Amino acid sequence: MSNTKTLGSRLNGKVAIVTGGGSGFGEAISQRFAEEGCKVVVADIDPVGGERVASYRPHSMHFIRMDVSKEEDWERLMENTMGKFGRIDICVNNAGTTYKNKPSIEVTEDEFDKVFNVNVRSIFHSSRHFIPNLINQGDGGSMINIASIGATRPRPGLVWYNASKAAVANATKGLAAEYGPKNIRINSVYPLLSGTGLFESFVGVPYNEENVKNFLFNVPLGRLTQPSDVANYCLFLASDEAKFITGTCLEVDGGRGI
Repeated sequence: MSNTKTLGSRLNGKVAIVTGGGSGFGEAISQRFAEEGCKVVVADIDPVGGERVASYRPHSMHFIRMDVSKEEDWERLMENTMGKFGRIDICVNNAGTTYKNKPSIEVTEDEFDKVFNVNVRSIFHSSRHFIPNLINQGDGGSMINIASIGATRPRPGLVWYNASKAAVANATKGLAAEYGPKNIRINSVYPLLSGTGLFESFVGVPYNEENVKNFLFNVPLGRLTQPSDVANYCLFLASDEAKFITGTCLEVDGGRGI
């Protein structure tokens, strides 16, 4: 994206945290939010990617290094965000991880723990630290959790990854029901995978034209997810246009889940 792109106003006055904001979906979400007038904290464990993304609009974007599985990092993230921008309105829980597609009986305990720590424990910490800030502010807000189409259409080889994303989807609905009376909206997104470095981990074969073609045979719209697909939907969920939408889990997957 060009740094000269015209700013919009759909998120004027709002402050967002995007975890895993240093690459992939998180990068696209962070940049799209900033283009619409949002102040954005790019939270990522990778300082190189995080700093690079934050430099897209340095006056309105700020990088904070964090491990989403650690509560102390969430505490520091909230303190630093409030200190810099004075409020928090949106949290996109995008950071995630997987292991390489393989028979489930070959998945190690360490791999299982990492997937649930990053993909599920992070939502637990986010809810414990982000939601109280919204309650204190008193004017609501939006949490957006990035799940996966695998949460509803699991396939062999990524059983525990898909189970972790199903937990995210279930927690999204429960939190939405619990905190709706506080005008806190909580939604999730089910993307198909994109052509990022994780393609081989998800599919179990290298990212090349032939393997992508073989994968797409049951995707009606005939392509992988583009980061902008996810970013544009997150923008809608974060904006006041979605002020009566909560507890949803939208499939942004080109029809893969049909």
